[in-house]
Amino acid sequence: MITTLAIMALGAVVLGAALGYASIRFKVEGDPLVEKIEAILPQTQCGQCGYPGCKPYAAAISAGEVEINLCPPGGIDGVRKLADLLGREVKPLEAEEKPKQVAFIDEQTCIGCTLCIQACPVDAIVGAAKQMHTIVEPLCTGCELCIKPCPVECIIMQPIAENIDNWKWKYPVIEIKRAA
Repeated sequence: MITTLAIMALGAVVLGAALGYASIRFKVEGDPLVEKIEAILPQTQCGQCGYPGCKPYAAAISAGEVEINLCPPGGIDGVRKLADLLGREVKPLEAEEKPKQVAFIDEQTCIGCTLCIQACPVDAIVGAAKQMHTIVEPLCTGCELCIKPCPVECIIMQPIAENIDNWKWKYPVIEIKRAA
């Protein structure tokens, strides 16, 4: 019995050491530029840029395959930050910039079809089949992907009320350059 346990423990140590070595030896480094670009993007995973999420869009920007002004949730502020990071020209946003918003489900109308749950890329909708659904507001990114599949049109987008956490300057900051 003790011999069996000792053999199993030794095998576990050998396999653990082999996995540890393999994780160091075969480590795949990510592209640091893609990670910096992705950090600027709003992480809504909405697909409004034409890519299935923020990371694929960041990779396409890094590769120079796409412009930096395709992200409506990031807005013009996101375009400015990306332009600063990449040394590119600031271009107007390709789509209409919308205020930050969150989905709201009319609980009286919801039939519990779960189509909105399946469409939500960030799992911000809670509910069960044939039961009323609701939105977990802190998780909702306002991507609007839940609206289209809803057969009873019980989902609407509501602007997020301005508070100290989401407030920003309404006017662009003007840089004053001094003559040398």
